[in-house]
Amino acid sequence: MKSETFSNVWEALGETEEAANLHARAELMLALKEQFEKNGWTQKEAAAKLGVSQPRISELSHGKIDLFSLDQLVNYLSKLGLRVDMHIEKAA
Repeated sequence: MKSETFSNVWEALGETEEAANLHARAELMLALKEQFEKNGWTQKEAAAKLGVSQPRISELSHGKIDLFSLDQLVNYLSKLGLRVDMHIEKAA
């Protein structure tokens, strides 16, 4: 049996609706994590800024993508004074 090699997980998942949603959520989660690190916030401090519990920030920081919706992530970024700008293009 021949195995396929992919350059990243998104390529392996293909052009599915689920893959597109996962990719968008992953990008937003990374943006949030970068903000926490950039500002030197502890999980407790980040939680206070977003009005959520510290365990919720831990879930985000550990990439538990299935626990977050696009809406939640966009709202979290907005609470930090950030705007999400989308780029849409034809799939390959």
